[in-house]
Amino acid sequence: MEIEAMYQQLGVSPAVYAYGESVLRQLRSRFDAIDATAEYNQGKVLAAMQKNRVNATHFAATTGYGYDDEGRDNLERVYADVFHTEAALVRPQITCGTHALTVALSANLLPGDELLSPVGAPYDTLEEVIGIRESKCSLREYGVTYAQADLRSDGSFDYDAIRSAINHRTKLITIQRSKGYATRPSFSVAQIGELIAFCKSVKPDVKIMVDNCYGEFVERLEPSDLGADMVVGSLIKNPGGGLAPIGGYICGTRECVERCAYRLSAPGLGQEVGANLGLMPAFYQGLFLSPTVVSGALKGAVFAANVYEGLGFSCVPGAAEERHDIIQAVTLGSREAMMAFCKGIQAAAPVDSYVTPEPWAMPGYDSEVIMAAGAFIQGSSIELSADGPIRPPYAVYFQGGLTWYHAKLGILMSLQKLVEAGEVTLSA
Repeated sequence: MEIEAMYQQLGVSPAVYAYGESVLRQLRSRFDAIDATAEYNQGKVLAAMQKNRVNATHFAATTGYGYDDEGRDNLERVYADVFHTEAALVRPQITCGTHALTVALSANLLPGDELLSPVGAPYDTLEEVIGIRESKCSLREYGVTYAQADLRSDGSFDYDAIRSAINHRTKLITIQRSKGYATRPSFSVAQIGELIAFCKSVKPDVKIMVDNCYGEFVERLEPSDLGADMVVGSLIKNPGGGLAPIGGYICGTRECVERCAYRLSAPGLGQEVGANLGLMPAFYQGLFLSPTVVSGALKGAVFAANVYEGLGFSCVPGAAEERHDIIQAVTLGSREAMMAFCKGIQAAAPVDSYVTPEPWAMPGYDSEVIMAAGAFIQGSSIELSADGPIRPPYAVYFQGGLTWYHAKLGILMSLQKLVEAGEVTLSA
């Protein structure tokens, strides 16, 4: 077969290819459901662009202060309509997801306020932002305290603990949709909606922010459809569609977004400044492509879970479970297996395929992290990538793939390297 020969040329052995094909034969109905969600979300994005009369003038570059940047302002109206919010802040000046979350938190918390996480510990890079790990300019340094309600052992919300943690100083509640570097399940939009409703019933005026990274367009609804005051994410993840080279977004109530704009630029300036630097075509087109790109990444994640669970590895989500983000965690059990997996992902890349990923002390993390990502845009998590902290239980987190076919190759190459390293044996 020509296709099998092509995979062999790319480094996939006949045995690994045959195993992958045996897995794929069971996934047709799952893939059909993913395509149906992508079709719905494509319509949602297209409707928002048509409503806001997107045209060629919106792609013009601006520099300097960026006053009267209609392309930028209209893109924010599009985002607000896609996420069904009052306002949006979508800027290249937001450097990453952690930066977007920091802006949202610091803009809406004042000295004496308390931040609550009802879903356990936050993602590693937020520990210094909050002040769990000491850092200059943390929220703690500015007089904001932090409280946490851990999840139950089965990964569900501990509503009694959450009720006890909410007090008169609780100003903002942060909910992390995706699992981060934890092997807990990611939360569905419906679950997040139930948690939001509960928190608002305990304290109606509390603000709720959802870290939406890796979850956009995975489902037909977003957390903002179910009461979140802010949803926050990165443009080099799902909503950038692989084209946005930088940037982040905050969609939410007009009051919350206005405060975020003042924090990002300066009080009194807000959304009036911030040149687009010629990035509007990538931002608009990336958003337009995003539902389709996300569907390819989702297929890759489902394929990965079925490949590795079938070989006896623990996967979160499990092979048959419903998906709520694009991340697939696979517990490999050793440093050596993590390195082999990541070596395969790197070898499948269109960029830097010849490079061998090695663990390193990455800023913002308290342990060595290995990252495999031969991406067109540095650090882009919607492109094929895999990473994880080198610590027990030695889980690797796979995500992305601008096309389903590239995601498929990445998974097959990760398995190939594990076989070559003697970490996996395929039955004849």
